[in-house]
Amino acid sequence: MELRTAGPNVLGRCNKAIITKDDTIIVAGSDHKAAIDQRVEQIKDQIALTKSTYDKEKLEERLAKLRGGIGVIKVGGGSEVEVGEIKDRIQDALCSTRAATEEGMVIGGGFTLFYAARALDGLKGATAAEQEGIDIIKKAVQLPARTIAENAGHNFNEIRAKLLKDNDISQGFDSSKGEFTDMVKAGIIDPTKVVRCALQDASSVASLMLTTECIIVEKKEDKPAGGMGGMGGMDY
Repeated sequence: MELRTAGPNVLGRCNKAIITKDDTIIVAGSDHKAAIDQRVEQIKDQIALTKSTYDKEKLEERLAKLRGGIGVIKVGGGSEVEVGEIKDRIQDALCSTRAATEEGMVIGGGFTLFYAARALDGLKGATAAEQEGIDIIKKAVQLPARTIAENAGHNFNEIRAKLLKDNDISQGFDSSKGEFTDMVKAGIIDPTKVVRCALQDASSVASLMLTTECIIVEKKEDKPAGGMGGMGGMDY
C-alpha cells in the first residue's frame, strides 16, 4: 500500500496530537488495545534477540512509549528566571527517575559511598604507593557526606562515629533537620547509576592525571582592589 492510496480506514484515533518541529505526541490513542499489546510483545522479543546496544535502547524507548502514559507538568513562576529554574529542577528529577528505573536506587546524602568505603578496610597495598592510593580513595568517597554535613554546620566526625557504631547501612544523617534517620523512609535517595558513574568518572580522571604526569591549570592572580573612578578629592 502506498501513502497516496491510504484512506481513513488504516488510521487510528486519538484525543489530542501535539506536533512541534522536534516531536510528535499522541495523547489518549485508540481503542485497539489488543493490537497494541501484540506489538508490545513483538518488541519485547526483539529486545531479547538484539545484540546491538543502540537498537536495544531504541526498542526500549519505543516499548515505553507504547505501554506508558503521558503526564503534563505545567510550570509557573513570578519571573522568567524562576520559571527556568523550576523547569531545570523538573528536568533533573525526570533524568534521575529514568536512571533509577535502569539500575535502582541507593540511600542519598553521600552515605552510600560512606558505607562503601568499609570495603577498603581489609585491603592492603603491595607497596607504600599502592597503600597511599587506597587511603586516598577511602578518604575521597567519604567527602560527599562530610561536605553536605559540614556545609549545614554539623560536626561530621561525631556523625561518622555514631553511624559506624550503629552499623546500620539504611541509616544516615539528614543535614537539613539535623537528625539521624532511615534515609529511604525520609526520601533521601540517589539513583544507583548516578553514584556509580560519579565514582567511575572520578577514578578515570584521576588515572588520566597520573599517567599524563602533567596538568595545565589557570593560575589564580590576587589583584589588588582598585578605587572607584571619578572620585577625585577624596584621598584624605
